[in-house]
Amino acid sequence: MSVKESSNNKGVGTMVRDQRSTTALETVRLTKTYANQQALDGVSLRLEANRIHGLLGRNGAGKTTLMSIATAQLFATSGEVRIFGQAPYENRDALSRVCFIKESQRYPEVFTVSDMMAVASTLYPNWDASFADRLTDEFRLPRRKKIKGFSRGMLSSVGIIIGLASRAELTLFDEPYLGLDAVARGLFYDRLIEDYAENPRTIVLSTHLIDEVSRLLEEVHVIDRGRLLLHEDTELLRSRAYTVTGPAAKVDAFINGRRLLRREALGGSAHAALLASSPSEQAEARAAGLETAPLPLQQLIVYLTGHNETIREGLA
Repeated sequence: MSVKESSNNKGVGTMVRDQRSTTALETVRLTKTYANQQALDGVSLRLEANRIHGLLGRNGAGKTTLMSIATAQLFATSGEVRIFGQAPYENRDALSRVCFIKESQRYPEVFTVSDMMAVASTLYPNWDASFADRLTDEFRLPRRKKIKGFSRGMLSSVGIIIGLASRAELTLFDEPYLGLDAVARGLFYDRLIEDYAENPRTIVLSTHLIDEVSRLLEEVHVIDRGRLLLHEDTELLRSRAYTVTGPAAKVDAFINGRRLLRREALGGSAHAALLASSPSEQAEARAAGLETAPLPLQQLIVYLTGHNETIREGLA
């Protein structure tokens, strides 16, 4: 279930877009090259403000590089990047509106949680100290213990608290939950969506745990081998991704000429995953005597980034 469908957040998506319909992050033909490796290859991307975006793709696809350039922690080889219409480099005003929580975020080992929250309060104009204090309790972090002795999961919790309590207009989380168990990850997702409903802002989640976060995402952006493969409203994408099952001859006749993601033979039957080009496509499948079912978002991303060139060309 998406934010817009949640009974606890009814109308949030519409409310947010009415409040501030603008662009939070935009890149134009963004390229980053390391020696002989192309980390980003002409990525043009626009993230609408006050929505929750999923930046999805395999490890090494270019997601972290993109976010690092967007937050002025790396320089692009070529192309342009804008945060709320401004170039981020040497731009204190633009960067004060951004919080980037990186994978394996590092903190001064002599600092305590209380020290980190005190520093964070000076960096983010919208910092909410009471929210940070509440989250520290909920994640069961010792306030006076030095971070040097923290586990991987505890360090991830520190980053999550800073990211949420920053209330930054653009908040980016890059695989923020390393070492967290399912209960702690669920707490993160719950607090994120609750606070987003009360304090709308632009949130980017870069993750491989797609099934866990799919209910949160309003827009999906898929990066593969440094290129933007797909960007679409999550609900629209869900409505387009589906499977058909039936006699192999009927399945093969139906999938001919359509956007096929994967086909598997099951004896005399076949199972295929597709991305619809028209709203009537699934009805046509049922009329042809085939069973249809939704394709989970996680499986869709797996198929899209499986390096099937036929699929990639069909999406271009």
